Amino acid sequence: MRHLIAQLPQYDSSEARSIVLLLLEETFGFSLTDVCAGALSSLSDSDKTLLEGLLLRLREGEPVQYVLGKASFCGRTFRVRKGCLIPRPETEELCQWIIEQGSVATILDIGTGSGCIAITLKGSLPHSAVTAWDISTDALAIARENAQLNDVDVVFQQQDIQQVPADEMLWDVIVSNPPYICHKEASAMHDNVLHYEPHTALFVPDDDPLLFYRQITRYAATALTHGGRLYFEINPLYADETVALMAQYSFADIEVRDDSYGKQRMIGGRKL
Repeated sequence: MRHLIAQLPQYDSSEARSIVLLLLEETFGFSLTDVCAGALSSLSDSDKTLLEGLLLRLREGEPVQYVLGKASFCGRTFRVRKGCLIPRPETEELCQWIIEQGSVATILDIGTGSGCIAITLKGSLPHSAVTAWDISTDALAIARENAQLNDVDVVFQQQDIQQVPADEMLWDVIVSNPPYICHKEASAMHDNVLHYEPHTALFVPDDDPLLFYRQITRYAATALTHGGRLYFEINPLYADETVALMAQYSFADIEVRDDSYGKQRMIGGRKL
């Protein structure tokens, strides 16, 4: 076990240990008890070759979720690979907030990526009709796979939020986790994010950090039903500006919530 952990020097020992244990469990079905009992010695030569290849990918910086081809989100399993963002724990909290509000007739997820938000909401609010948009054909292909994997019915559509239709009173809830990281913040990010996850799903121009929030809020101002709600995952650096933007479009009861790390990460508001 120690020699496997030592092959991931870019992580601290605790994180490297967790990653190795996850790799062994997901690939070979080994629990920590199995490993302590010497299960590694039972690996065949082909299994050892497989393990070395997976460790090499991790050592080169590839996220463990891409190496395994899946990620856990809100108790469900999602397939992930290059072309879609890896689901994050803070996005789980956004989903839980929406689920707390109870079932609604229609939900739109803008920028669905892996489909984690749309699929989670449909699974938890089965009487709601859920539609999900993304501009990326690769992301939509993955999202459709995940809907089938999780046995839920979501309508997926290719749509550029910068060219939205002129909808009126169509949705009861609109939710989005749009790109919100400015390029100037990239230096503080981990290499396994910068080098592997799609930049189109991460970054916005430094001079327009609310680019997608503004476009989505403008759309929501007409496309939401009366009393409908708009939810975003946000960049904590621009929480106040996002509140002001939603107020500008006459949203009421605007609330910013912290994530479990104490950062302002979610915002919701009601259309008057």
